[in-house]
Amino acid sequence: MNVMLWGTRGSLAAPGPETVGYGGNTACVELRSDDGAIVILDAGTGIRRLGLTLVGDDRRIDILLSHLHVDHIQGLGFFGPLFEPGREIHIWGPPSTTLGLRARLARYLSPPLFPVPLRELPSRLTLHDVPLDPFEVEGLRVDADLICHPGSCVGYRIAENGLTLAYIPDHEPALGARTFPGPQDWLSGYEIARGADLLIHDAQYTDEEYADRVGWGHSSITQAIQFAIACDVRRLVAFHHDPDHSDDMLDRLCADLVKQELPFEFKPGWEGAVFELR
Repeated sequence: MNVMLWGTRGSLAAPGPETVGYGGNTACVELRSDDGAIVILDAGTGIRRLGLTLVGDDRRIDILLSHLHVDHIQGLGFFGPLFEPGREIHIWGPPSTTLGLRARLARYLSPPLFPVPLRELPSRLTLHDVPLDPFEVEGLRVDADLICHPGSCVGYRIAENGLTLAYIPDHEPALGARTFPGPQDWLSGYEIARGADLLIHDAQYTDEEYADRVGWGHSSITQAIQFAIACDVRRLVAFHHDPDHSDDMLDRLCADLVKQELPFEFKPGWEGAVFELR
C-alpha cells in the first residue's frame, strides 16, 4: 500500500512563497493498493494535480469524502477524469440527516457555484452514501465512522494484507473532555485509528490557538500526538495545516516534536510526501 499527499492544508487553500515547503493545497491523499486500485481521500484543491496524472488511465477510481466542507470538495469540479466519457468513478461520502450524498454534492456542482451540473458530467459516475458498516473497495476493506467535527463527518480506516491506514483529517476529540484523552470507549475516532500503521490526523492549531477555537472542529498538534498515543499507532502524519501557518512556523512547531521520544514515528505532512506501508 502506497500513500501520497497531494494537499495538506486545512480550511482554505494558501498558495504563496511562505507555504511552498508544506504546500498550499487543501486536503487530498492518494492511496494505491498492491493490486493497483486507486483510492482518493478527499477532493480538496490538491486533487486537480492528481487528476492530471490519471487522465487517459482506464482504471476505476474511488473517491472517499470525509465530509462536504468546501476545502474538502473544492477541487472536485477540476478533477480531469470526471470529464472523460465513460470513465468509471465512484464517490463515497456521508449523507446528512435530511439529504443523501448526491443531493448534497449537487448543491456545489451546479450554477451559480459551478458551471457544469453534476448530472451532466460525462464520466460513468456512481455516488454512494457511505455505510457505517465495513465495505469493500477494489479488494480493500474500508471502515467508516462518525467523528467529532461540525456537520456529518467520518474518518476512514483502510486495510490491505494486514496493514492499515487511518485517515481523520478534521477532528476535535478533546471537545468537552475534562481530561484528554479519556477512556477509549468515549474517545472519538478510536476505532478508526487503533493500532494503525499510518495515521493521518488533524493538527491544525498550536495549543495557544486551540484555546480560542474550542468547538471549531480541529485539534492542536499536541492533542493529535496524545490521540495517536492513546490509539497505539505506528506512525503519525500531522495534517490539515492552518492557512496562516508558514513553512517557517511549521518547521519550528515540528522540530521539537521530531526530537521527542515518542512511541511512534512522527512526521509533518507536506505535498508530495510518499509513505509506503509494508
